Amino acid sequence: MDNAKLIFSRADKKIYRHGDSLVKVFDKNYSKANILNEALNHARVEETDLNVPKIKSIEVVDGKWAIVLDYIEGETLQTLMQKHPEKEDEYLELFVDLQLTVLSKNVPMLNKLKDKMNGKISSADLDATTRYDLHTRLDSMPKHKHLCHGDFNPTNVIITSDGTPYIIDWSHATQGNSSADVARSYLLFYLDGKENLANKYLKLYCKKSDTAIQYVQRWIPIVAASRLVKCNPEEEQFLRSWIDVVDYE
Repeated sequence: MDNAKLIFSRADKKIYRHGDSLVKVFDKNYSKANILNEALNHARVEETDLNVPKIKSIEVVDGKWAIVLDYIEGETLQTLMQKHPEKEDEYLELFVDLQLTVLSKNVPMLNKLKDKMNGKISSADLDATTRYDLHTRLDSMPKHKHLCHGDFNPTNVIITSDGTPYIIDWSHATQGNSSADVARSYLLFYLDGKENLANKYLKLYCKKSDTAIQYVQRWIPIVAASRLVKCNPEEEQFLRSWIDVVDYE
């Protein structure tokens, strides 16, 4: 790790650039099973024709597990949207088109989205009645097998100098209903304080995919509850405001 440059840091992981590699180093207390599962998810997505950085190796660095990937030179779509607000509609269209491409793929060996969300709802700090209603709603939703990113937002799209988009961070990838992934992206825009952009995004996605907005909205309480498990205090009140299962009936 000599001459490695720290480019991102939080309590449980640090990300470095080391030459033409990106090294994601996890805290010593981070679950080894979760790290290996993240690498496996990523490797399975690599088998599609999507532009994703390739995993080079899984290593132990200074006693900590690390995933080493190709470093993708470029700027995130988030950065470009901030630099060029006049191009917001153009970038949002690219974002939606990329998501539609992701959702068109099938990766049969990934975990099922419904199983993951059922587990999250069971673990959420919610009363039994609300958990029951959420489980019931989730069970009633159509079962699909589309590739779902799980955290699809403009920070996870890198645009290279020649305009090629790469999609990163597949740690939450599952297979399931496309509209669940869209509901999560919608909430992520909201959580970033971009209510207008969230609504514009949802309308654009639904128009391009011929999906009823009401159908995506039915997923919002479920997705909000699943995110509640590991949210920060600033997000909690907002997420709880969406976990009202009588809405959108």
